[in-house]
Amino acid sequence: MRQNTQTHEYLLDNQFFANIDNEDVQKGKVKVTLTITKNAAGFLLNFTLNGTVVVLCDRCLDDMDYPINTTARLIVKFGKDYSEESDEVVIIPEAEGVINLAWFLYEFVALSISIKHVHAPGKCNKQMSAKLKKHAAKSSDEEDGSFEMEDENIIVTGEDEATDPRWDALKDLQ
Repeated sequence: MRQNTQTHEYLLDNQFFANIDNEDVQKGKVKVTLTITKNAAGFLLNFTLNGTVVVLCDRCLDDMDYPINTTARLIVKFGKDYSEESDEVVIIPEAEGVINLAWFLYEFVALSISIKHVHAPGKCNKQMSAKLKKHAAKSSDEEDGSFEMEDENIIVTGEDEATDPRWDALKDLQ
């Protein structure tokens, strides 16, 4: 059994992300290095993705650059019909012998983006930050980091310790 290895490089640019037509990532520049190893069972595809994509900041809703540095792997086997056996195993029809990697590449990028993405401190849109501060539910005792949540009896202190005054009476029973 002889193994053959090939390496290919791709650049995922703004046009690539626009063609995918998914709202999570619309712009970016990500370099992909693909190493294909052929073996008796099929093909092993190892991907290395490095670059940046543009996503919306969860706090101010402005565009922000998000770094992409990830690796992924895909095992491609031949069979009668196309099927995705798992996250890493794909079966393609032997008669066709072709696989389109575009959606897989997009998924690798999208899955490497954290759920929460915000600008570094001080980098958010100043106007939006001012509006958020204006509408934040804080009491006049802002210096100690505590505030009362509107319509709730729970008081949050600077130590992130939530207490409900209704339960404080039970503590005295001990």
